[in-house]
Amino acid sequence: MAELRWHPLIKDWIMIASHRQNRPQMPKDWCPFCPSGGRVPDYEVLKYDNDFPALSHNPPEPDAVANDFFQTAPAYGKCEVILYSPEHTITLPELPESHIRKLVDLWTERFEALRQDEKIKYVFIFENRGEVVGVTMPHPHGQIYGYPFIPKKLELELDSCKEHFEHTGECLICRMHEEEKQFKERIIFENEDFTVVLPFFTEYPYGVYILQKSHKQNLSQFNDREKNNLAKTVRDTVGMLDSLFDKPFPYMMCMHQAPVNSGDYSDFYHFHIEFFPPMRSDVKQKFNASSETGAWAHCNPTAPEEKAQELREAYKRFKEKNALK
Repeated sequence: MAELRWHPLIKDWIMIASHRQNRPQMPKDWCPFCPSGGRVPDYEVLKYDNDFPALSHNPPEPDAVANDFFQTAPAYGKCEVILYSPEHTITLPELPESHIRKLVDLWTERFEALRQDEKIKYVFIFENRGEVVGVTMPHPHGQIYGYPFIPKKLELELDSCKEHFEHTGECLICRMHEEEKQFKERIIFENEDFTVVLPFFTEYPYGVYILQKSHKQNLSQFNDREKNNLAKTVRDTVGMLDSLFDKPFPYMMCMHQAPVNSGDYSDFYHFHIEFFPPMRSDVKQKFNASSETGAWAHCNPTAPEEKAQELREAYKRFKEKNALK
């Protein structure tokens, strides 16, 4: 079964993908993402169509369970895996910036390709890292989903940005960035084009954002320098997180861009990347329990200003360690 079902209480589509339960458990001595496994060619970075997609270009007809009240729709869209490197155990911070620039170029290429399909309304680039967030494949990779709708959280964010623009004439994320620059204490590091900050409102102890300094909506608008600096910023952000406790740090990395094939968002929306790291210490996980999950009422058990200082120290350790290489 692969279909969309409408959730009338939150006005959002839910992907039903029961066929994904049949995904095989990979043997410990074989990896489909390594060239030696025979499934992929030699590569530096690579797009690989998901073998068990929740969304596809030729979805089956929904099951006959809809009626005048409950709605279903075909699970149309695209699910891709983005392979970061042919090296099975390498991590993002261990890759040179020139290699990660190739990853940025591939993200951009796939964004541009997916938005050509007018049925796709949102292109979501993301990475799940670590067993704590359910990753069973250690080979370095991320994913891209092309949704036939704008997911609810993104819709809410877009509505907030539009409302702020209509009332003030300014971009909400530009204003947020300016406020963080003036306060200074939650900024971790920056370069010519990006600022890494632990936001005033962060839901997670180490939930950093990468904010684009110029007002742009998607990867395709970036110039050459911005793409280089995005590669550097992503690498240094993950390296900083790994340096917190001197081990690979689990996270969910979510790239927020303007929707596609859905109108003009250029006045009020702004590219950024959000990190959701599920740890609150070296050994303690920050669980999303009833309040967070059932009421969407988040509670951060730490002070962002204190954690920002901890992250700055981790960033300094990462840069010093790499300067010695």
